[in-house]
Amino acid sequence: MSAEQSPKIVIVDESPIRAAILEEGLREAGFTQVAHIREMQSLLARIYAVDPDIILIDLENPSRDVLEAMFQVSRAVKRPIAMFVDQSDSASIQASVEAGVSAYIVDGLKKERIKPILDLCVSRFNAFAKLQEELERTKSQLEDRKIIERAKGILMKVKGLTEDEAYVLLRSTAMREKKKIGEIAQSIITASEMLK
Repeated sequence: MSAEQSPKIVIVDESPIRAAILEEGLREAGFTQVAHIREMQSLLARIYAVDPDIILIDLENPSRDVLEAMFQVSRAVKRPIAMFVDQSDSASIQASVEAGVSAYIVDGLKKERIKPILDLCVSRFNAFAKLQEELERTKSQLEDRKIIERAKGILMKVKGLTEDEAYVLLRSTAMREKKKIGEIAQSIITASEMLK
């Protein structure tokens, strides 16, 4: 793995010894771009400054407050995150999943396990991101469909058109103006509301 291909990884860990173990495991696995953040103060800003591809968070014995702060980071950065903890409970595991942590490893700080864990972490993050994109696209399509139906109804009422004629008018106007049908439909709805 060349330096250009190697993803940029940041290790968030207050313990220099534990961070060194992770870093050594990463380098042995071929990851060359590794940064370490020791300070938890302004963590989000520090992570943004590094702009990593993957984030490894190593928490020896995290309190609820520390875990919640890490989950907030996870929600904000939209990157694959692997979180290593020495001990945990089911509520923390559930919270980590809800926060978007891609891999939550309990009692798992062994350098030889780092590469498979990272591979899993990135794969899960990518699968989740793909699902999120599909969900957003589907929501958008559904919203467009609703808008188009309303606009067709307005055209049918105002211009005395059939449903098919209203759709053909929407489509031909969209093509002529080089816009999406949903945009034309929204314009009709907006104009109709202004004329009420």
